[in-house]
Amino acid sequence: MEIQNLMVTGGCGFIGSNFIHHLLAKPEFRGRIVNVDKLSYAGNPENLSGIDAGYPGRYVFVKADICDAGLMKEIFLRHEIDAICHFAAESHVDRSIRRPESFIHTNIIGTFNLLEIAREHPDRFQIFHHISTDEVYGSLGPQGLFTEETPYRPNSPYSASKAASDHLVRAYHETFGLPTTLSNCSNNYGPYQFPEKLIPLVIMNALEGKPLPVYGDGKNVRDWLYVTDHCEAIWTVMQSGKRGETYNIGGNAEMENIVIVEMICDLLDEMVPAAGGRSRRDLITFVKDRPGHDRRYAIDFAKLHRSLGWSPAESFPTGLRKTVGWYLDHRSWIDRIKTGAYQQWIREQYGEG
Repeated sequence: MEIQNLMVTGGCGFIGSNFIHHLLAKPEFRGRIVNVDKLSYAGNPENLSGIDAGYPGRYVFVKADICDAGLMKEIFLRHEIDAICHFAAESHVDRSIRRPESFIHTNIIGTFNLLEIAREHPDRFQIFHHISTDEVYGSLGPQGLFTEETPYRPNSPYSASKAASDHLVRAYHETFGLPTTLSNCSNNYGPYQFPEKLIPLVIMNALEGKPLPVYGDGKNVRDWLYVTDHCEAIWTVMQSGKRGETYNIGGNAEMENIVIVEMICDLLDEMVPAAGGRSRRDLITFVKDRPGHDRRYAIDFAKLHRSLGWSPAESFPTGLRKTVGWYLDHRSWIDRIKTGAYQQWIREQYGEG
C-alpha cells in the first residue's frame, strides 16, 4: 500500500503535529499530507513551523472544521485524498464536564462526516485510521489490563463521545466494507502538548513557582506513552494492521499522578535549580477531585507486539527527561501559548491564583 494523499485531521494539535513530523521524516513515505485543522484552543500552527519548506510540495494546511460536511467533501475531492488519519477531537475530560456539547459535535458528528465521505469513494480510498483512547474502557481495579476485548464503560462525556465514534468506525467497516483500523492509546506525553494536561502544566507552573495542582490523593494511575512511540505505532497499524481490527497502544509505564509530579520537580531541580535551592516539591497542592475520576488505566498492547512487532522505544524516565528538556529549550513556545484560550482555561479551572 502506497498512500499518495493522506488527510490528517487535527494535525496542528499535540499528537497530530508530532505524527506529521514523524511521518514526513520517514524515507519510505513518499506521499503528501493534507492537514485539516479548525485551530481550536489546542491547535497551534507553530507546531509545524517551517515544515512546508522542509518538505516542498508534500505538506498542505487547510483551516476547516470536520463538522462542516460540505467543506470536508470539497477538500477530499480537491486534494484527491486516498487515506485519512483521524486525530481531530475534543480531548480533555475536565472540559467535557463543563461543556459537553462540543465533544458530541466534533467527536461524533465530525467522525461521521469523514466516514461518509470516505465511503462514497471506494475506488481510490485505502485506509481510515481512527485514533481513540483507553478511557472508553472505564476504570480498572488494582489489577488487570485493558485488552481489545474489554467491554466499553465510558465514565465522562469525553470518553462517551470517543466510544460512540469508535463504534461508528467499526460499523462502517462491518456494514459498508470501509477499510478501517482503530487504535486505543494510553496517556501521551512529549513535545508540543497543550498545557492543560498534567505533565506540561506541572512543568510550566513549577518553572514559575506556582502551585502544582494534584487531584484528590494523587494516587490515580495512568499508563504513559511517549508521543513518538505512539506515532510509530499508528503508522505501523496503518501500513500492516488487519482491516476492521482494533489495536491497543500502551507505554508499559504505569504511574501514580503524584509520582509523576514529584519526578518532574526533581528533574527541574536538577536541570534548573530554583533560587535558594528550594525544592519544587514544596509547590505540590492537593485539590478537590474531579467528578467521575477513573482510578486506574493500564493498557495491554500484546496484540500489537505479537502481530505487528511494535514495542515502545522510550521508558518513562527517558521520555520524561526528554520532555522536560524540550520545554526548557522552547520557552518562547511556552510564552506564546500562554495567552488567550489558555489563560481563560486556567482561570476557569483553577481560579485566578
